[in-house]
Amino acid sequence: MLKTDVRLEWFVSFLAVVDTGSFAAAAEATHRSQPRVSMHVAALEREAGVALFDRRKRPVAVTEAGAALAEHTRRILGELHSAEEAMAARRGTARGVVTLGSYPSPSAAFVPRVLARLAVTNPDIEVVLSDHSIPVLDEAFTAGKIDVCLRPLTPPPASKSLRCQVLWHEALVVVHPLEHPLAGLPEPLPATAVVQYPVITIGRAEGLAFEWYAFFREHGQDLQPVHTTNQPQTVVGLVREKLGVGVMNALAAQVSDTTGVAVRRLEGSGGRRVAAFWDASRPLTPAARTLFRHLGTAPIPDGTEPPPAEDDSVVA
Repeated sequence: MLKTDVRLEWFVSFLAVVDTGSFAAAAEATHRSQPRVSMHVAALEREAGVALFDRRKRPVAVTEAGAALAEHTRRILGELHSAEEAMAARRGTARGVVTLGSYPSPSAAFVPRVLARLAVTNPDIEVVLSDHSIPVLDEAFTAGKIDVCLRPLTPPPASKSLRCQVLWHEALVVVHPLEHPLAGLPEPLPATAVVQYPVITIGRAEGLAFEWYAFFREHGQDLQPVHTTNQPQTVVGLVREKLGVGVMNALAAQVSDTTGVAVRRLEGSGGRRVAAFWDASRPLTPAARTLFRHLGTAPIPDGTEPPPAEDDSVVA
């Protein structure tokens, strides 16, 4: 029978085996010896009165009882983490691990400065950067794997519980070879001229309305890219080889090596709005709130513009 004198370290070792699928990997993850992890799990099984793993299988399989206990264990350890965060706030300093979701351009042009500042002002906060495409970020955010997220407002996130603070606006730009017919046109470039050539974009459509698709539709043009990628530098590389002209957000071009290509603004572009998001259905820890404040007060990237006063806080 599980009693109140069960040791928390048993639960930590048990959950590590569940998450890694082996006692050896759990030992490495928890910085303990494998015999010690095995001893913790065996002790927990004795107290619970049931087998938590089927050791006849490789990797070891969690039993039905083990799966049920794992759910309770996550809540127990989560509550302990929340209790520590609450005490940390009362000690006058936030501490703990925060996962920040982001995508390539702000990860390169904005996040490093924020993390450097945070390391000085709040050294007890450890930030784990999760850098992905927008669809992958949204999945991770919905699954609770990310605490705070940087993403554009477009396409809008699927979750209705997300809230955000808009941080900056940036233009949409065209990237074309130096020797290209578009080079003879004045800036900003009209949408009707750009779509006369094969277009390469950032962000796979996958049913999501990224800004450039919406922009060209507003101008009566159906954008059909010949290539799409999640990496700004890949767009530039394809353009440099004269495989098409690129359309992307200005910050993506700024963080790329644009040697041998021209970067020029699109005419009448509404641009991209970038925001810091949190999930209102999950309370932010003091550490996550501290990171969020740093994101909202940090200098915005060069070449971007601050949002209008009425647009600095948006409900998504």
